[in-house]
Amino acid sequence: MSDLQCPATVLVARHGDARYPVRGVLTDHGGSLTELGRAQSVALATAVRARRVAAVYASTMARAEATGGIVADELGLRLHVVAGLQEFSVGALEGVPYTDPRPQRIFEAWLDGDLDASIPGGESGLEVIARCEAALGAIADVHRGETVVVISHGGVMSVSLPRLADNTPNDLARARFLPNCAPAELTADGDGWLLHAWPGSTDRTVV
Repeated sequence: MSDLQCPATVLVARHGDARYPVRGVLTDHGGSLTELGRAQSVALATAVRARRVAAVYASTMARAEATGGIVADELGLRLHVVAGLQEFSVGALEGVPYTDPRPQRIFEAWLDGDLDASIPGGESGLEVIARCEAALGAIADVHRGETVVVISHGGVMSVSLPRLADNTPNDLARARFLPNCAPAELTADGDGWLLHAWPGSTDRTVV
């Protein structure tokens, strides 16, 4: 990130509720929004309207792009789709039951600080954090002194955002799970990132 003379405010939200081709299995499929997910997307736009949002960004995955498209349309903005914000891959575990404990063990290892751990055929924690940080840093560079909305995913947000910020524990997401379309608020300037709001829920069913 370059030296920001004015902080950029970045509102990062998990995509809206989504459905997938096969229910109950792990997948890297982009998914599609449910009616609930579309309603959540509209509600997100309504919640941030007063913030004078300058731009809306989304990951390359279909459920995030659809969420971002709704938010952008509601705010009268154009959606920017960028790489680096996508969810971490389930790799070789594609198609196994959602209840399979292996990806959760890797996720817990990342929260514990073992960032070299990886899902077979997928990314390590270091790789997930690096590409998310690069994407958010590039967005912040473009929007000095402005507020933007970024649509991403619960897993990558939970691992990356607390580590990106200088004022929060790395395992913040361990007991505060991210619901759909509720933004975390960060600011970025020449001194780094600060996390000002984390919309975590203690109810694991939101995941």
